[in-house]
Amino acid sequence: MFRNIYSFTIASVRFALFVLWIIPQIPIALILWPFGRRAGVWQFKMFTSVVLRIAGIRVRIYGTLSKKRPLLLVGNHISVFEFMTLPATFGASFFGKDDIARYPVVGQMAWLWGVVFISRKPSQAEKTVRLISDNMKKATWPMVIYPEGTTTNGSVVLPFKSSMFDFIEKGVPVTVQPMVMFYRDKRGNPIDDQILADDYAYFDNVKMPAGAKLCRKERNAVSQIFHVFALGGFTVEFRMLPPPPLAGKNRKQIAAELHEIINNKFMELK
Repeated sequence: MFRNIYSFTIASVRFALFVLWIIPQIPIALILWPFGRRAGVWQFKMFTSVVLRIAGIRVRIYGTLSKKRPLLLVGNHISVFEFMTLPATFGASFFGKDDIARYPVVGQMAWLWGVVFISRKPSQAEKTVRLISDNMKKATWPMVIYPEGTTTNGSVVLPFKSSMFDFIEKGVPVTVQPMVMFYRDKRGNPIDDQILADDYAYFDNVKMPAGAKLCRKERNAVSQIFHVFALGGFTVEFRMLPPPPLAGKNRKQIAAELHEIINNKFMELK
């Protein structure tokens, strides 16, 4: 009982600090707006770095981030905290669903922070390729894509959607670096699959393959953040792998090769 009260109190304090840290981001963004997205990406990095400290999330990096630009990071996707660990660690931004752009304030902030909004509709494929190409040429920061198309329970890597690599097949010049994200507890110890699904990951049970560990209680993004605050955080390992040669391959071959590289390393870590 005491432990539950203590955890709830600590989580409440951390969540209050989190909200208080969000509030000044809007006036800061207004000051930085005339300086463009490079300044916005810097703000994104500073904002998420503080959030990681509040949450108690530790980051370990193995391997080296490629220095080539434009750079596309491709990895597995476990929880909402990827949107904080990657900007804080690598100064990266993301490709996001185009409906986010329509959210008041959030859409404008995300744009400033380097997020590129794309449509996944087949009818918009050519427009999406042009949009990605134009933005990759301008981005001096790494961009991140999650080809699983969703978060997982943290114990599997779902098949990659080949449509996400259409722009590479069509010749957009970009270095693609695979990376593996692996979660451990806050002391760096392995996490049991069921505990990982219940406490750390953020996913939809319906989308998990047969036999996968399912979370006993699904949470929305806000309640998941609060829950991790109560747990005291966790450790994220980034395994940066060498960029493979992808020239001349079609999108299905690219998706299959990158999935094999990332899945093999992920299973090795498990």
